Amino acid sequence: MFMRRLVLALGVLALGTSGSALAADMPVKAPVYKAPPVVMYNWTGFYVGINGGYGWGRSNQIDTLGVPSGTFNQTGGLIGGTLGYNWQFNNVVVGLEGDLDWASVDGSIAGCFSGSCYTDMRGFGTVRPRVGMAWGMFMPFVTGGLAFADIRAGQTGPFAASNTSWKTGWTVGGGVEAMVAPQWSVKAEYLFADFGSGLSSYRITCTGCVPVSASERVSVLRLGVNYHF
Repeated sequence: MFMRRLVLALGVLALGTSGSALAADMPVKAPVYKAPPVVMYNWTGFYVGINGGYGWGRSNQIDTLGVPSGTFNQTGGLIGGTLGYNWQFNNVVVGLEGDLDWASVDGSIAGCFSGSCYTDMRGFGTVRPRVGMAWGMFMPFVTGGLAFADIRAGQTGPFAASNTSWKTGWTVGGGVEAMVAPQWSVKAEYLFADFGSGLSSYRITCTGCVPVSASERVSVLRLGVNYHF
């Protein structure tokens, strides 16, 4: 009786050992990799921020007789504030943004009329809708709308004269904004603005001299930081 139980126990042990060995020899299925879910930020709401960057442009002056100054370049910096509101619909973000910057985007050309002609953009602002696509922390966008600028045009020399006024035009551009914290975002954007011709007209202070007007087209590359409420 004892011997039969011993033989039975040894048999069960042998079967268990062989089964474990067979299981060890079987290929192990690799774990299925699951990508982490994309975190979606909520862009809806008001935001305020600061922005700053670099501007460059082209200007030309011409008098009423059709005599041009020649086209000349403008360069300089700008810095200011931003205010806006976003509405998010799934991944689509629609917003309205306004900004106003102090600017010093200046240029001049020598040998113009009585001296040197110059065109200086001393302020720059926009009011424009934005349309973006939210993906994780990033939101690339396109934008366009109204632009306005404080432009001073004039000339030096014996018949020096100038005029300063706010002018309106249009702007178009795009960029990308990234939510770096629950209520903070950073952005980079490019805008092209055209204020047309016939702006900032001035009359040279001499008898029989004719009015002169300036044209203005600028590009702006800005970085910004926004706080979202």
